[in-house]
This record gives sequence, C-alpha cells and structure tokens, in this order.
Amino acid sequence: MDIPDYDKALYYSLWGQWDDLLVLMVRTNDDMLSKKIQNFLHAYHYSLDQTKILQLHDELLYYIDHAMKHVPTAVMEV
Repeated sequence: MDIPDYDKALYYSLWGQWDDLLVLMVRTNDDMLSKKIQNFLHAYHYSLDQTKILQLHDELLYYIDHAMKHVPTAVMEV
C-alpha cells in the first residue's frame, strides 16, 4: 500500500470525485480502505437516509486519518 492511495482517497472524498474514488477502491491493496470506500459509495448512491451517508463518509475519513498516522516513515520518505 503506497501512501499516495491515502492521499488520493482523502482528496477524492473531500472534493466529491466519486468516479476517481471508485477506481481507487478497485486498485488499492488496502482491503479495509476498499471496504470503507465501497460502503460509502453504496450508501451515497442508494440510501435515502442522509445521516447514514454522512456517518459512512466520516468513517471513511477517520480510517484514512488513522491509516496515515500508522504508515512507517520509511514508506513516506520514498
């Protein structure tokens, strides 16, 4: 998993680029990130419950933040 995947996920999530987020979901090696993206995009397209959509969007952002804190510094320097 490259750190740019997390950067891309954060950027796409904040700017509403759902098509790019979908492509990232398929290409990333981080299964948890992929699942969080999948859950959010599914709710965004099919759910009528606005609070559920916002909750899943927040969960995605929290996971990205958490994952970026735990990436070894050697990976970030490369």
